[in-house]
Amino acid sequence: MKPNLSSKIRQALTGRRLTWTLSLLSSALVVAGVVSCANMSQTQILPPPQIPGATYIGSEACAQCHADIAKDFVSASHYKLKAPGDNAKNIGCESCHGPGSKHSDSGGAPNTIVNPHKSPEACFACHLDKKAQFNLPSHHPVLEGKISCTDCHDPHKGDVIIGGGTELLSKNEICAKCHTEQMGPFIFQHEATREGCTTCHNPHGSVNARLLVARNQTLCLRCHFQQQTNTGHILIGDFDHTTFLNRGTCWSAGCHEAIHGSQVSPHLRY
Repeated sequence: MKPNLSSKIRQALTGRRLTWTLSLLSSALVVAGVVSCANMSQTQILPPPQIPGATYIGSEACAQCHADIAKDFVSASHYKLKAPGDNAKNIGCESCHGPGSKHSDSGGAPNTIVNPHKSPEACFACHLDKKAQFNLPSHHPVLEGKISCTDCHDPHKGDVIIGGGTELLSKNEICAKCHTEQMGPFIFQHEATREGCTTCHNPHGSVNARLLVARNQTLCLRCHFQQQTNTGHILIGDFDHTTFLNRGTCWSAGCHEAIHGSQVSPHLRY
């Protein structure tokens, strides 16, 4: 008996669904493979800094003189770089400071070891994204040698970022060491500063002026909700900002110039 028309249609549809399913599965596997390769390509095994004529002696040898640093280092994020055994002598202190034999034999001569405080290149060996950010138009002058990574980061203790966690300092106090005027105290403090300077600023570098993470009013509208009325007006809070938003930045044109805080106005005016 010949199959009727409806049976042929069902068979055709079943075949198409099977073909479509296999095609979709194949595409998914290709995408997964590309993502996997992309992730693998981001993983780099970088050699530690080199010092001509020096050999690796292991972190235990460093601890004999630098006991105070070694004691706190077990709490550091960078402690994860440390590995025991003779086959991994270069995985530890010497990952950042280079082979230490000359430094040890000389009794600690400063020119026999890599000092990240004087040059950021030891940090950039792993933190390639930060090196790229320091090359953006607005950046802290690390490449110019005016400040160093260790002015803001402690690689030997805790969470690398000075302040926060179990420390008594707030993370804003790192910035306050240099940016004293922006830290107040203010009678009316911008709430964003309580969350941290990085709410508005990228500390390493940005394409926007003043290290801002976004430009013009776009930065403020990330937190300050805007509502458009039926008449086309834009409200922020209960105030009509329609004409003001066309002027550029919220901190210009006589509006919210005291962006970090004010002594006279809750609306952050001088």
